[in-house]
Amino acid sequence: MANLKLSHIYKVYENGHKAVNDFSIDIADREFIVFVGPSGCGKSTTLRMIAGLETITAGDLFIGDTLVNDMEPKDRDIAMVFQSYALYPHMTVYENMAFGLRNRKMPEEEIKERVLKAAKILDIEEYLDRKPKAMSGGQRQRVALGRALVRNPKVFLLDEPLSNLDAKLRATMRTEITALHKSLKTTFIYVTHDQVEAMTMGTRIVVMKLGYVQQIDTPMNLYNEPYNKFVAGFIGTPQMNFFDVTLNRDGDRVYVTFSNGDTVTVPYEHVSKIHSSYLNGDKVVTFGIRPEHISLQKEGEGLKFIVTNVERLGNETIVYGKLGDHLGEFTMKDEGNNIIVKVIDRDDIEVGDVVYATPNPNKVHFFDAETEVTLMNKIPPFNTVEATVDGDRMLLLNKAVALPEAFCKALNGAEHFELNIPPHAIVEGNDFTLKVAHIEKVDNQQLAYLRNGDSYLFALVKDDVREGDSYSFSLLNEKINLNVNGEEVLKAVEDEVSLTGTFSKTEVKENGDRVLHFFYNIEDYTVEAAPEFGYKINSIDGDNCYKYTYRYAVNRDAIRLADNSEPGLSGKVMEYLDYGNIRFAKVDSAGQEYLIKVDPLFKADQVRVAFDSHEVSVYSTRIDMKLC
Repeated sequence: MANLKLSHIYKVYENGHKAVNDFSIDIADREFIVFVGPSGCGKSTTLRMIAGLETITAGDLFIGDTLVNDMEPKDRDIAMVFQSYALYPHMTVYENMAFGLRNRKMPEEEIKERVLKAAKILDIEEYLDRKPKAMSGGQRQRVALGRALVRNPKVFLLDEPLSNLDAKLRATMRTEITALHKSLKTTFIYVTHDQVEAMTMGTRIVVMKLGYVQQIDTPMNLYNEPYNKFVAGFIGTPQMNFFDVTLNRDGDRVYVTFSNGDTVTVPYEHVSKIHSSYLNGDKVVTFGIRPEHISLQKEGEGLKFIVTNVERLGNETIVYGKLGDHLGEFTMKDEGNNIIVKVIDRDDIEVGDVVYATPNPNKVHFFDAETEVTLMNKIPPFNTVEATVDGDRMLLLNKAVALPEAFCKALNGAEHFELNIPPHAIVEGNDFTLKVAHIEKVDNQQLAYLRNGDSYLFALVKDDVREGDSYSFSLLNEKINLNVNGEEVLKAVEDEVSLTGTFSKTEVKENGDRVLHFFYNIEDYTVEAAPEFGYKINSIDGDNCYKYTYRYAVNRDAIRLADNSEPGLSGKVMEYLDYGNIRFAKVDSAGQEYLIKVDPLFKADQVRVAFDSHEVSVYSTRIDMKLC
């Protein structure tokens, strides 16, 4: 059995179309991974790259510890089940299942043993002498599974195997494939456009759209914590309701106002991770609520709507409606006004009724109206804190601390400003102290809610921090953004330095053999690339790679001042930026500006910097794509 690793996988066709963009996932041994998304999202293309039926444009694919990018499909020890079954019509079931093993020159006795064992597992023993045309769709699907099963592969790949079956048979086969996975204890990768299949079968699901991964998570996390509006709408039946609303906080309540003027309230505690800038009533956001998380009343308060259709399904009723108390002009699609509610044991709702919907406040979702990304991230991207300049100090969080020189330069005389502080920029220290109101486990990390007046400061803390503690901390100033009157005046220092340059090779004779050496060239600095990276760049871009410009990204911590005995990238020091906890020199190398870390007392007009080639990531500047 085997684990898989897909690292920055791309598929770009000759016409420039990117079918798969920067796909990365680690798949553990025995996992059942489902790729799901609408037609054309790249899920089948990704599966075919794993199988070796499509070439990988860029990125690395490992099965176990083996890099298989250039390995033939037959050597990858995988088995694939196709949507069309791909059975040989002139062969019996037995012959179809035995065909691949005979091609591998396996002894006939072992072939028979494997076929009979697989037929027993799949309950098709009595059909071994039949030909595919004499079998139903479900039986043919079992044969296709059996043909894969007899090979004892490390990985099973299944490309929409149930799409040709009727609804009842699909439900049966879903159960059988899930049971087969548990029985075989091997890795399954399954492609489908049906979110019901994804939710009921996968241990983890990869949601894709237009070649991009939208979210990778467990079925229930996708359902309860969608990363964006697309995932929220794609997962769940009927799909989530979406409305344009404004949010207005008043103490411990947040008022959600809809376009028709109706208002519902949710406790602030339930939406405390939403940034305060969205809670002033002046920004339109997207409100999401699933149909099953809405209760209905014929009288009272809530979101008023008129019933336009009712579907009674026995154990549940689906109620369709339109906001307001009259129908108005009929449209087939009006996302902003239409509502769907799923209720149990309600036979008193009729078309034309005016009813009131009450969303469950524990199940609400909010998304940015433009980016469509959730406003309720598991870990908020940043905290906003107001600050005031007081001489050589700044006042924030009820404390006066040193005003970093870099902040002072950026503020340029402004006295009032805001700091956007990421949770990871809050570290143990002695500058500030706040009470820990709540601790939440998020992706194996501890997120602390630090009480800051009537709101929270979110910080990532160690496991020994507890609710009720007084938490003392300092700030990593270089990771903070500064804003004055809504305008960004200082950006956080990024972890990577980006430089542009060219790529070259030389050919030499070593011990009588022809050997190629590859190089990254950045202005006057040349770094020898690892041979495997050089060959990879050449295989992706061909001989044009020696004409193209590339972006070289280097982790800032890996950049050092060059000593006199080694080559380096020359640059002029433009200025020094002192953040208090860390100091940088701003360097210009022939028009390319970047920051390097320097000691507190370091002073020079010119510098040379160096870094090792294994610290360099290479990106195409023609196509947004990581090459290595």
